[in-house]
Amino acid sequence: MKLLMVVHHRFDLWNVPPWFAARLRKEFPALEVVHLAGYERVEDHLRDSEIIFAFSLRPEQFRLAPRLRWIHAPSAAVHQLMFPELVNSDVVLTNAREVHGPVVAEHVIALIFALAKKIPQTARLQQKHLWGQDAIWNDGPRPREVAGATVGLIGLGSIGRNVARMASALGMRVIAVREHPEKEKPEGVAAVYALAQINDLLAQSAYVVVAAPLTDATRGLMNADRLAAMREDAYLINVGRGPQVDEAALADALRNHHIAGAALDVFEHEPLPPESPLWELENILITPHTAGLTENLWQRHYALFSENLRRYLDAQPLLFVVDKQKGY
Repeated sequence: MKLLMVVHHRFDLWNVPPWFAARLRKEFPALEVVHLAGYERVEDHLRDSEIIFAFSLRPEQFRLAPRLRWIHAPSAAVHQLMFPELVNSDVVLTNAREVHGPVVAEHVIALIFALAKKIPQTARLQQKHLWGQDAIWNDGPRPREVAGATVGLIGLGSIGRNVARMASALGMRVIAVREHPEKEKPEGVAAVYALAQINDLLAQSAYVVVAAPLTDATRGLMNADRLAAMREDAYLINVGRGPQVDEAALADALRNHHIAGAALDVFEHEPLPPESPLWELENILITPHTAGLTENLWQRHYALFSENLRRYLDAQPLLFVVDKQKGY
């Protein structure tokens, strides 16, 4: 049985470290583990690979893999794999949502505190050698308390559930929208609405957190109308996917102070182009898709993937299976 690992990314952390494959070979000696650092020779291995560990696979590559039974994506996002040939096949798709969810949730909490306590403004004043106590209090929204504020979550996957648990522990009220509001509420969530009721959530929330998978229903979700439904003292936080927020509409809302501010970790085009108007706005905090970064990333990946590999070899149900018809 062959496992093909093929991951190539310009950002070094996203690439599989050599120890990962070596440890798999030691722990699963009956498994042939092929680790490629690029796609140049991938076709040579697709024909007899039963398991593929990769961010993406093109339809023409998928057709070259008749023995393929399982794809594991070391990412939470799988929209790049939602082509008809794979969706309509018997190949199982899993993702790494539980690797990234708790880490991204910590980033969300950090952003909430940064926005509430005006940390970005303080940092700019520090760079100018200015003692800006008066400015911090008088310019724009004033510093506020986090306890008692309402967080509105768009999405209750791994990120959303972990944000809810952390935010509620800080004394925040947590509400959410999701596709199936009738499901049991996760820990820390006070109320759950259907997506059609999103404006009710927006009207209540001091912090709106986009943490949903990218689907047809969530693409362009935070458009001009939805931004207009937010409170003027509210902040938008996006750790989902860039295309879920209309960046032109957001820039307009921020420029005209229709909302208090925003914190974005993901963007329509990455890296964010130098000409983007978002760079020039003072009421936005930009992080360069770093919410999921942790020095323990690949240890977390190994724990999840090796457990699923054991399950696969024992013919047991896999964890974190993606519903290919829904795309998440």
